[in-house]
Amino acid sequence: MYTQTLNESQWRTLQALVDCLIPADDFPSGWQAGVGDYLAKQFERDLRDQVDFYRLGLDALEAESQARTGTPFAELDPIGQTHLLAQLEQGHIHTAWPIAAPSFLDMVTNHAAEGFYSDPGNGGNKNSAAWKMVGYEVKG
Repeated sequence: MYTQTLNESQWRTLQALVDCLIPADDFPSGWQAGVGDYLAKQFERDLRDQVDFYRLGLDALEAESQARTGTPFAELDPIGQTHLLAQLEQGHIHTAWPIAAPSFLDMVTNHAAEGFYSDPGNGGNKNSAAWKMVGYEVKG
């Protein structure tokens, strides 16, 4: 899909997670706005040291979703995804997580926001969608 840093299942879970955090409305979702492209670039650069943390967290999120619902996280509807994430954020965990679920969610949320609002030259914020959303216009 992007790079060899994550497997196909992890990318699918990450896409669903990003789009749950930044859903489409009058503007593109996080993934549509390039957060995945941003993260793929950063996994080769500044986030290289975080790739294993991402792998562990995405696999744990998938296992949690399967244990609770019998369904992959990416196949849950937005309400189900949001409910599961809220439970994890509060520390209500049903499976063994090798990392702290709230810390993982906090990290992904921050990185998704970086990718969504960053300079498009960094790989995210395609067509300056997030900047247009907040009324920011580049002059020059």
